[in-house]
Amino acid sequence: MVATSPPKSDFHFGQYLLSDGPAGFMLSWVAGFVDTSAFIILFGIFTAHVTGNIALAGYEFVQADEESTITHLLMFPVFMIAVAATSLLARYARHKKWPVFAILLTAEALALIIFLWVGVTLSPYLIFNVQEEYILPIGMAGVVAMAIQNALMKEAKGVFKSYIPTTVMTGNTTQLTIDLVQIALSKMASKDDKKAAQAAEEAMERMGRIVPIMIGFALGGLAATYFVLISETWWSLVLPTIVISFMAVVAFAEHARVPKEDTSEG
Repeated sequence: MVATSPPKSDFHFGQYLLSDGPAGFMLSWVAGFVDTSAFIILFGIFTAHVTGNIALAGYEFVQADEESTITHLLMFPVFMIAVAATSLLARYARHKKWPVFAILLTAEALALIIFLWVGVTLSPYLIFNVQEEYILPIGMAGVVAMAIQNALMKEAKGVFKSYIPTTVMTGNTTQLTIDLVQIALSKMASKDDKKAAQAAEEAMERMGRIVPIMIGFALGGLAATYFVLISETWWSLVLPTIVISFMAVVAFAEHARVPKEDTSEG
């Protein structure tokens, strides 16, 4: 009898690119780039970490800066409306049996193009003085783009193993710390403690998905700082737009490649 090895599944670049690690890294890189760009150019507007605008609004209210307070507060309802619209789009896409992940990536790419267009049109170069009439519409356009990405991580069911945010790193840092504690405790547990070993294995698997996201966000912010200060224009937003557009094309291609009976909701 001749021993045969189990058949190996074919490697598909698109499938790998849209798996947890690479996809999470690229999405978090985009969020870090966009959030940092807006924060630098728009004098402290958060587009991805939108709840940070509430804290800044409180500070500006105490400083009696009414215009800035209103600008920061308006980002929150804009974010909520964009998330609601994205959720409705995802539900409609699922109803029509369209590729939800690809559809939402396309929506984010279009929103980033609008963000870029609004920024270049209203302020071709960096805003050197606080001009609320420019900051408000540009900031709202950026918030819409990042709201779509926030909702995308929830609505693209079946694409990621579990929900891990790519736009805000506070929760990821908390989970990473808890997982590190779990691994440390498992090292001190007896070898017969199967529960500790299993918990450590789960923690390691989760860290393998969280760490690329955190690295991606940090590198995105670093890249934004470099390119914004070098270009001194909004044109640096072309980079995250290209990344999301590329992901959308790959997602559509993967949906077309995989037989319909094997496709997930994403």
